[in-house]
Amino acid sequence: METKGFPTSADIYLELDGRKIAVVQSYTARASKSSQSVEAFGESEPVATIEGQKKYTLELTRLYATEDAVMDGINFYELRDFSLVICKPDRKVIYSGCQWSAIQEEGQLNAMVAERVTVVASKRIETTA
Repeated sequence: METKGFPTSADIYLELDGRKIAVVQSYTARASKSSQSVEAFGESEPVATIEGQKKYTLELTRLYATEDAVMDGINFYELRDFSLVICKPDRKVIYSGCQWSAIQEEGQLNAMVAERVTVVASKRIETTA
């Protein structure tokens, strides 16, 4: 039986149209949803809560463009509708429909590295490995 370790940067990557375009050193994921209370006349507390839409915000640290993406002229600022794939020992988590909301760069202007990228995803799915 093969034992897998902790995810590495090769296990966390951005994908666009089925192609790996960048590897990510680390990430932080936050999920939130807007829920609403249902109030009834004469009641001092809500009688129910209705689940609202989910929102996934991801903070990615140190993105490195793949060689193929660099040769294709990747520009992190032009990325739209991409996915973040996280390979864990027992499952794969995919955040899809991603759009970036903030990009922080440090160092050389033409380097194919972004220090920190904030991403908002529309969907999150888990599959077993």
